[in-house]
Amino acid sequence: MSYRDRLQLRLEETGRPLRIGLVGAGQMGRGFAAQLLRMPGITLSAVVDVQHERAVEALTQAGITPVETLGPDDAARAVEAGGSVALTRPEDLGSLPLDVVVEATGVPEVAVNVAVQALAAGINVATLTVEADVTVGRYLTHLAAQSGAVYSVCRGDEPVETKILVDYARDLNFEVICAGKGKNNPLDPYATPESLAERAGTKQMNPKMLTSFVDGSKAMIEMASLANTTGLGVSTRGMHGPPSTVPTLHETFSLVEDGGVLEKAGVVDYCTGPVAPGVFVVIRTEDPYVHHEMSYLQMGDGPYFALYRPYHLASIEAPLTVYEMVLDGRASLTTEHWTAEVGAQTKRAMSAGERIDGIGGATVRGMIDPAEDFAREGLVPLGVLSGAVLTRDVPVDHVLTYDDVALEESSLIVRMRRIQEAMDTPGAEVPALGDLQRRLVAG
Repeated sequence: MSYRDRLQLRLEETGRPLRIGLVGAGQMGRGFAAQLLRMPGITLSAVVDVQHERAVEALTQAGITPVETLGPDDAARAVEAGGSVALTRPEDLGSLPLDVVVEATGVPEVAVNVAVQALAAGINVATLTVEADVTVGRYLTHLAAQSGAVYSVCRGDEPVETKILVDYARDLNFEVICAGKGKNNPLDPYATPESLAERAGTKQMNPKMLTSFVDGSKAMIEMASLANTTGLGVSTRGMHGPPSTVPTLHETFSLVEDGGVLEKAGVVDYCTGPVAPGVFVVIRTEDPYVHHEMSYLQMGDGPYFALYRPYHLASIEAPLTVYEMVLDGRASLTTEHWTAEVGAQTKRAMSAGERIDGIGGATVRGMIDPAEDFAREGLVPLGVLSGAVLTRDVPVDHVLTYDDVALEESSLIVRMRRIQEAMDTPGAEVPALGDLQRRLVAG
């Protein structure tokens, strides 16, 4: 039975729709809301945005008139009665009778705050901020298990859609050589919001968001997420990122001894060229008859073959994660491994005392690394660097270590990362969910 039919059946059985809370009323959030409300048995009960008028606009755009409320208790009563509310504080979400909170801010600090608040209240959490997941995804998964709720990265972005192809290949017992994505924008590792301001304006995009795409940070983040959910490794620091076409994917991402770019099998990578906006998995089979059948089915000459999905629909597909959570009790993507990290490489020479402006900024870009190498070298995650101050001079193209920076230790994501890094230490204190909410969010 389709999710549409199951949602209708659930509505008839329970007498009330699924209650969804949305945090972040920007482009991604509004796209999500518009698609979500096309389905029966669902309502958008709350929208949270730091700009109250944007939260109101997101609801009215969806055809919903928000209820005026005076505080969290008033808002909870309104939602219980079937109304919808516009709020400005993520801290108020935990008091609302919601089934799922969808986080769509793109800001890692906000994303983890929302996740902790919702999970502490036993509310399922679906996030579109992959940047937070590749920084503290292990700890968030640990907290979700304590809460009994489901935490997941949303469908529609490349990590989840590529994971589905990986699972498909493994279910057929093919050897997965490489999984990855096509990169839309030509790579410019030294791009800045200032250099891309005009282009961002024509695309009606935030310049920092566009910069994170162009400088490669987003590709590093997405492929690290894919690695950490599938257990695949990292091809090499920064990945290869060769040009490719769809018909040549199986040649491009074969092993070096077979004419490709890969030194080892079982890794993530990306390519430039007309593969974007699709995702792919390159597989290999040595069985003569399976090889024959794949060739007969026009999948190539073998022994390497490419499985390819020509699109990912971002916020349009994200509601699928909500349905999976509530109707199937499962996550679309969760951190089951920790094989990849995303560090930070400087875009220019920098001096002690300079402040780092984070993902998509003018100072650093994301750089994927195997997790073991990352830990051994003492590298610092990109996701905790916003607002950090350099403690010494560093050259251009330098990959930052913890010794290079003074972090904003009061930041929630920094504190959660510290806890995650201590999780494997015998005897280390790992705060329970309730304690974390009180100690880290309430201060």
